[in-house]
Amino acid sequence: MIVHLSRAEEEGLDGKFGDSISIAYKLLLSIGKATDAERLIPVDWVHLSGVNYNTIGDAGANFLTKFSEEARFSVQTTINPMGYDAHKQNNLSSKFKIKQGEIIKAYENMGSVPSFSCTPYELFQLPERGHNVSFAESNAAVMANSVFGLQTNKESSLSALASAVTGKAPYSDLRMSSNRDSKIKIKIDTDLNSELDYGILGYFAGKAVKESCVSFGPHVSNIDMYKAKSLAAALGTSGSCGMFSNKEIDGEAISFGKEEVKSVMDELNSNESGEVIALGSPQLGLYELELISNMMGGKKFSKKCMIFCARPIYEKACSSGIAQKLESAGANIICDACTCLSPLLTHDEYDGVITNSIKAAHYLNKSNRVSVCLSNIKSIIKEYTK
Repeated sequence: MIVHLSRAEEEGLDGKFGDSISIAYKLLLSIGKATDAERLIPVDWVHLSGVNYNTIGDAGANFLTKFSEEARFSVQTTINPMGYDAHKQNNLSSKFKIKQGEIIKAYENMGSVPSFSCTPYELFQLPERGHNVSFAESNAAVMANSVFGLQTNKESSLSALASAVTGKAPYSDLRMSSNRDSKIKIKIDTDLNSELDYGILGYFAGKAVKESCVSFGPHVSNIDMYKAKSLAAALGTSGSCGMFSNKEIDGEAISFGKEEVKSVMDELNSNESGEVIALGSPQLGLYELELISNMMGGKKFSKKCMIFCARPIYEKACSSGIAQKLESAGANIICDACTCLSPLLTHDEYDGVITNSIKAAHYLNKSNRVSVCLSNIKSIIKEYTK
């Protein structure tokens, strides 16, 4: 497939506007050829992953530092969580903090909005439905497509970075209306009650479905934000699927019942308990913070509890008194970071982590090498408060 470029895009590719723009266009052109894109199209907003030093390491930090000497973002560009909350004390190494600082400085030089959030859809005014964006964070991409009617592929950190510099993205996959109608559905043969149930469903579907869009039918029509985020995050974690819908279709059906639930739990639920509760992957919004606060009913956590959320959400929670209630209950509310690949949750410090997040369980088990006790939020509060 030949990707047709405009004259300005050709000039950018040839280096007329600098090496960074040329590199970005070469990357987008390669992706466009691989995904059968006929052309590049403008995007209104880019959200970048590759911010946490634990995620990109020295090679990524060094690349960003060099790239940022010349590169500048041409559209609104928000960024994912970093590794820790700089406003709070921690035991992280000086090397980690220095390298994390280099990454933040590079993004700052290029013109990013310092959002440090994996839930940008809860922080910023969204473009109108049907507009094209480029989201690298998997839960944000799935939420953008499925809940908010935006159009994005599941981008990598590099493809989204290229879009941030050029303001363009390949016109392919979920940016094309023909690919946004699911051809495959999940036939749900079990009850779905909690946010954990929806996370398990998403994780199973991500593994089972090789298409870009999957239908869950009416089961996802009226779910709350906590369940939608759990579903989207898990779907985006386990496979390439970037969108779900509630449309009833007659296509191929894959069954999801008690056996499939057990299979996911057998994979990810690797401990009967843990020393710390970790909530917030994706980062919690005001809805979830208020829900947890109300569930607590004046009780206190009986174990160490970390709650991860975006700083603007925390500030709103402080204004409403929700944050104070949670902190009085023993929660440590951590901003600008997330449970996933967190340097705050290591095997050296913890043998087990209690969480309700399937996405967190995936990364804690496989990357942090910390075992996980999976439970829904209602059960966590019942079991670990007094």
